[in-house]
Amino acid sequence: MKFYDEVVITVAAGNGGRGAVSFRREKYVPRGGPDGGDGGKGGDVIIRTTSRRRTLQQFRFKKNFEAADGGYGMGKQRHGRNGEDLIIEVPPGTAILDAETGEQFCDCIEDDQTVIIAHGGLGGRGNKKFASSTNRAPRYAQPGLPGEVKSLKLDLKLLADVGIVGFPNAGKSSLISRISAARPKIADYPFTTLNPILGVIQPDWGEPFVMADIPGLIEGAHEGAGLGIRFLRHVERTGLLLHLIDTAAIDPKNPLLSYQALNRELAGFSPELSEKPQIIALNKMDLPEASENARLFEAAIGDTPVFRISAATGEGVDALMNKLNLLINSDHNSEHSYDSDS
Repeated sequence: MKFYDEVVITVAAGNGGRGAVSFRREKYVPRGGPDGGDGGKGGDVIIRTTSRRRTLQQFRFKKNFEAADGGYGMGKQRHGRNGEDLIIEVPPGTAILDAETGEQFCDCIEDDQTVIIAHGGLGGRGNKKFASSTNRAPRYAQPGLPGEVKSLKLDLKLLADVGIVGFPNAGKSSLISRISAARPKIADYPFTTLNPILGVIQPDWGEPFVMADIPGLIEGAHEGAGLGIRFLRHVERTGLLLHLIDTAAIDPKNPLLSYQALNRELAGFSPELSEKPQIIALNKMDLPEASENARLFEAAIGDTPVFRISAATGEGVDALMNKLNLLINSDHNSEHSYDSDS
């Protein structure tokens, strides 16, 4: 499935309603004065950010959007109704630009941020407004003004929902290659990935979510070792961390060594980063020594849930993805411990 992070749409605010030409018609008042009401204002087009959206996929088939026109004015000085505003929802991180000039109208970053992107036209004045001492019975009224029409480019600056962290050769690229359309370079040596790679996951339910393959960290990364600072900045933008561990490389004498070392790097860079929700996955369970190492790791870490997977064979990957999807599409991301049996 194509991931929509850039689309061009056309928005049209509502036109203002026409003012009314009307005269009083009452018994015993054969030549009543003008009483035409004004037309209603056209609806605005409003862009609103919402964390319920993470992609621009809703624009896949619909590219034209129109707000409602204002109603016509009526007799007895009754004004036309105002047109209903049209609200278009976009995910946080979406820049709104003029598709023709490239001018940026707004950068929608905060959740529930709103901006009127196209203003509705004002309603026309009814003939009552044109009555004067020299023209007591005007027979004309104004048409409503047209609403603004704009061609917009929506540019989603990707913010990953899940960041995969782990030391080099943990299998992050293999995992993201298996679960998404991303095709990173994969080889059996450290630092295959030198740039973050984004994969889009299409779950069985809910919206697609974005997973970032964060390049392998090394000890001292928070102090700038290797490309540590650059990599850690990418992790900082994610909402949930998937801590991937090479099970075959676990030290039987100290099973938590690499796990604790990576968490120290996260905390050294940013205390907030170390507090992000985190899921642990033991990778490479297809290798002979992995089963015993996984048992030692689980015994050492205690009650913290752990997923056993193999990015190479697919073992356990579906269960892990289902859990990630559940967490991302729920209100429980503040929890730091998750049940791997769900």
